[in-house]
Amino acid sequence: MDGLGWDATHIPDLGGRVAVVTGANGGLGLETARELARHGAHVVMAVRDQQKAQSAAEDIRASVPDAALEIVPMDLASQASVRGAAEQILSGHERIDLLVNNAGVMGIPERRTVDGFEMQFGVDHLGHWTLTAMLMPALLRSPDARIVTVTSTAHHIGRSVDVGNPHLHGRYRPWRAYGQAKLANFHFGLGLQRELARTGTGAASLIAHPGLSNTDLQAVSVKETDGGASQRFFLMLAHRTGMSPAEGALSQLRAATDPHAKGGEFYGPRWVNNGPPVRKPIFRRVGMTSAITKLWRVSERETGVALTVSRP
Repeated sequence: MDGLGWDATHIPDLGGRVAVVTGANGGLGLETARELARHGAHVVMAVRDQQKAQSAAEDIRASVPDAALEIVPMDLASQASVRGAAEQILSGHERIDLLVNNAGVMGIPERRTVDGFEMQFGVDHLGHWTLTAMLMPALLRSPDARIVTVTSTAHHIGRSVDVGNPHLHGRYRPWRAYGQAKLANFHFGLGLQRELARTGTGAASLIAHPGLSNTDLQAVSVKETDGGASQRFFLMLAHRTGMSPAEGALSQLRAATDPHAKGGEFYGPRWVNNGPPVRKPIFRRVGMTSAITKLWRVSERETGVALTVSRP
């Protein structure tokens, strides 16, 4: 199939399945939600901006009239909001089959979440940590649940989390923080698969990266940083050579739905930042196991939430 090029037409029937997608109000999240709904899933759109969420739902229904959509308010920059969203989702769904940890921020000036976390690490990783942990009982009730965490090629420039200074006090640089957050996503996906495999559940954790996609992520980054040089460069590059959001979303869609995909695998564009989604090699740096262990310790300590995997 890789030789032919995997696309959304390869997504199997998802009727009867429940999918949760973070950041489903735009860009990659919107296209992910659209295709999951098109193929029959009931899609829970977990998003912060409710006005954009309503517009996104209308947009999906314009192309998928029978889409089964549900909007749940969730701000990943607030642990209380994440907990509330998880409780709302659990109250309506005993079982969850797909969780796509898609939402994120990129390359912004130094900011703190309401809980005092560095914003990129807090939103991109710690918010998803708590959401995944709280939804885990419902995920484990599915015979073959999948959790897909979206990283970036920027994980290659990231350093593993510093247990003593995870929020980069006195060391903040926008891309340093982004690299750390995206490497945390990468380590989280692999570490979660390790825990799932150890328990012997039917659930699987995979990772995906969208390559260079022409979404509003770069535009927001430019706006947030008053048009910094690096942000303007990436925006220009995305406009000129980036894939469309629908194309960029294919890697996470393949990780979430391809029957042949397995836990611990990594999907991204064939030619690094462009092309159809393929399984990518995972380069295991020296110390990766230790880095994952440190990430677990920091995540539990900062959020106060333990991510427990046990057979239902």
